[in-house]
Formats: sequence, structure tokens, C-alpha cells
Amino acid sequence: MKLEEGRSKFIQAWGSLGSSWGISKSMAQIHALLLSYPEGLSADEIMEQVQLSRGNVNTNVRELINWRLVRKETVLGERKEFFVALHDVHTISQNIMEERKRRELEPVRRLLNELKAATLEGKEEDVKHFQSLLSDLADFVSQMENLTNLMTKINNNNYMKKLIKAIS
Repeated sequence: MKLEEGRSKFIQAWGSLGSSWGISKSMAQIHALLLSYPEGLSADEIMEQVQLSRGNVNTNVRELINWRLVRKETVLGERKEFFVALHDVHTISQNIMEERKRRELEPVRRLLNELKAATLEGKEEDVKHFQSLLSDLADFVSQMENLTNLMTKINNNNYMKKLIKAIS
């Protein structure tokens, strides 16, 4: 298989997985494209390779920068900006976990805490059921936050990374 064919398959697969992770297919495809190159690509090169509009590329690249998965670089003598993906898998996974925690878990936790603190009126059995649901969900979200924090600590610890790799 030629490199370009493998790269194309990777970009398509990563794009499809992206929607499962809560990001757009376009954002995931651009990320996959940038991951597949050791050096940076310009917006024009990204547009050409993934067949997306300039606006779509610019929006998604900015979002990848916000997720700390891509950085912008300039090259002396070039007017264009180049975008380079982080290639360390542990850093990528940590940044994704932290961003998803910030965007998904923290707002849900705040909502659940607000609802748990509210005085609910209604049929006693229904109120108890709803409060039990809120409590269970709050416990689950707390466990997910703890797991995310644990993964961050593991990713920051070279010894733990080597240990996990050794037992895998």
C-alpha cells in the first residue's frame, strides 16, 4: 500500500471516530492529516488534502489549537502560517481528557449539584426517585472526574507510563 493510500484511510477513519468523541468529522480529519505529517502544513495544503473550505479549515484549526492538539508556527521568509500537530500520544490523550472534562463533566456536575440543592415539589415517590437519580449521576460524574485526574497523573509520570506499557 502506498503512503498516500494509508494516509487517506487513516484520515477517513479518524474523521469517523471524531464524532464519537464529541468533535466534528472535519476537525478530526484535519487533526488526522496533521498527525500524519512530521512537519506543519499551511491552511492551503490542508484545504487541498481534505477538500474543505477555507472557513471550515480555519474554524477547525482554531478549535484544534484551543484543544492544545495543534500549534501554529511561522517560517522565516514565509508569509503563510503552518499548523503542526502534537505527536506525543500521551500528551494528546491528556489534552483530550482535560478538554472533555472541562466541556462535558464540569457543566453536568454543576447542574447536578444545583438540582440536588433545590427544594423539589411534587409527589413524594417521584421526588425521591428523581433525587436518587441525581445522587447516582453525581457519584458517577465524580468517579469520571477522579478517573480523568488519575489518568493525568499517570500521563505526567514516566515511571507509570513504562509500568503500564510493560504490563500491557
